[in-house]
Amino acid sequence: MDWKKWLGYNIYKKLWSLVGGRPWTYIYRDIWHKLEWFPQMQWLITGALLYMVGGWKGLGLAVAIYTYGYINGHFFWGKKYIPGQQGD
Repeated sequence: MDWKKWLGYNIYKKLWSLVGGRPWTYIYRDIWHKLEWFPQMQWLITGALLYMVGGWKGLGLAVAIYTYGYINGHFFWGKKYIPGQQGD
């Protein structure tokens, strides 16, 4: 690794270059396509925890925020899925 080049990276790129070696969104895409049950279980457990902490109102707020992010994500994440895709 070229440390002078690394020092010029933003904090996110520094983190993923050390942990995982490529953008975490690409790693998570690989998980989604290879182990679909894993993200589904994450959502189920997160929903259960949100319900336990905030009741139905807390869960409803979380769903609204997630839906907003999900819709906005489609405006920006339009790249074709490429297994094992590397960062810049």
